[in-house]
Amino acid sequence: MVNEGWTETAIRVFDTRNTGKFVGGCGREVDVVPESVGVCYGMLGDNLPSRPEAVQLIQSVGFNKVRLYGPDGDTLNALRNTGIEVNVDVANEDLKRMANDASFASSWISSNIQPYSPGVSFKYITVGNEVIPGDAAQYVLPAMKNMVGALGSVGLGDQIKVSTSVSMGVIGVSYPPSQGSFSDQAAPIMGPIVQYLASTGAPLMVNVYPYFSYVGNRQAIQLDYALFTANRVVVTDPNSGLAYTNLFDAMVDSVYSAMERAGAAGVPIQVSESGWPSAGGDPTVTTIGNAQTYNQNLVKHAAQGTPKRPGPMEIFVFALFNEDQKSAGIEQNWGLFYPSKQPIYPISLN
Repeated sequence: MVNEGWTETAIRVFDTRNTGKFVGGCGREVDVVPESVGVCYGMLGDNLPSRPEAVQLIQSVGFNKVRLYGPDGDTLNALRNTGIEVNVDVANEDLKRMANDASFASSWISSNIQPYSPGVSFKYITVGNEVIPGDAAQYVLPAMKNMVGALGSVGLGDQIKVSTSVSMGVIGVSYPPSQGSFSDQAAPIMGPIVQYLASTGAPLMVNVYPYFSYVGNRQAIQLDYALFTANRVVVTDPNSGLAYTNLFDAMVDSVYSAMERAGAAGVPIQVSESGWPSAGGDPTVTTIGNAQTYNQNLVKHAAQGTPKRPGPMEIFVFALFNEDQKSAGIEQNWGLFYPSKQPIYPISLN
């Protein structure tokens, strides 16, 4: 987790002049880039809508990207010819086999990608989710390489990029952002991975949750800093001079700094998950209002990028639905929608 002696803030509000733009925290207008924003579609619920209904809901909101945590055939069929870009995961339990057996990567492609392509717009394959550091971490890079080889052998290497998704747990030093570095445990794994990503042109996927940072250190972090709603610069990095107005930016930039130290300065970051729970925790923090505020500001923020890397960035909002087969508490309450398809709160990509 990040060192949370930060208190950043970034205001993003609708321009009252109806220009179709948002006003950034420094008063400058920024175009909303909805093509940069996707949603995570988890399926751990026994009362969720059908896959075609879920895809229709994704379209109705205006999401142009979706992250799937596995190659679900019914969902992929529903995504045919929608133009929605797909980021699909390889299950963590398959990493060891994929790392040790290149033919398994080939069979995975032939079973889960080729039957749906080109009708489904696959853009990324995520090889493992939050397994670094850990026992399975050693398998991530060889599995990625086998997957890249398998895609190349069937002519999909240029269309589909391969990466892995990590938590902020890979970061050992995060404050100030310019001093970001991988932890001693993660560095031997992450260094070669980000260097490999630099060679393939793929992004590093990072799950970024200011919520957890805030609740883990409320004495040092203010809520508005975590929600993008403070109206002041909270942190000025003493080394870079960059001004930070929200915790999200500081977290992301600490990962950029860590990659620079690992010799992979040019690798972009895709925020593969970010969100805020609407219930299940401290009732003053996990509220519908806070969840709406965070996620709406997150969507707007996709157009702006971070102080270290300004410009549009890919962000996936977590998650589409509340999922009742997850652990009780906050884990069941990250959704934008109830299983009934009723919105928990409105969110706009327009």
